[in-house]
Amino acid sequence: MTEDTNQQHKEKMVRLNEIKDKQLAEANIEKGLIIVHTGAGKGKSTASFGMAIRSVGQGMKVAIVQFIKGAIPTGEGAFIAKIAQLGFPIEMHTLGEGFTWKTQDRERDIATAAKGWAKAVELMRDPSIDLLVLDELNIATKYEYIAVSTVIEELKAKREMLHVVITGRNASPELIEIADLVSEMKVIKHPYAHGIKPQKGVEF
Repeated sequence: MTEDTNQQHKEKMVRLNEIKDKQLAEANIEKGLIIVHTGAGKGKSTASFGMAIRSVGQGMKVAIVQFIKGAIPTGEGAFIAKIAQLGFPIEMHTLGEGFTWKTQDRERDIATAAKGWAKAVELMRDPSIDLLVLDELNIATKYEYIAVSTVIEELKAKREMLHVVITGRNASPELIEIADLVSEMKVIKHPYAHGIKPQKGVEF
């Protein structure tokens, strides 16, 4: 690297640092965020669990409610159970029964989703919870097991400093509208397309 190239890089980074410092200085609002992880790509739930662990590391109390999932034991479920036993402030409620194409019973799916939503509302109204993850809730609203309007109403009424993370493909336009942060996972490549079965530690 030449001296001129190094100097140009330094000047560019100085300008970038000034922009970032200005943005940070102007960001003076503190609030609980509504965060949505959606899209057809893998990683939506994975990202939410990463955020949960980050929050626990910051001394925050975390709760997780899983919709749809529940038929298969997962690594994240086992890990959270272990650290909860050690006294870390995190709890996980896996209240689904598996993918809708496996249950093949709409009334049963609606009843199961209602139990999950009741627990979600209970936790949302619990003043000790700092971060609430509602994993695969978007699937439950997509199939109309839970009305989107019901979810939106509860989110609008949540405590000001409560963070809520909602995952699942096909997030509703209404949810995206009120969310503070929305990320979309996009499929570039997936092992299923090449006949590779689900791998322990990657898929479950």
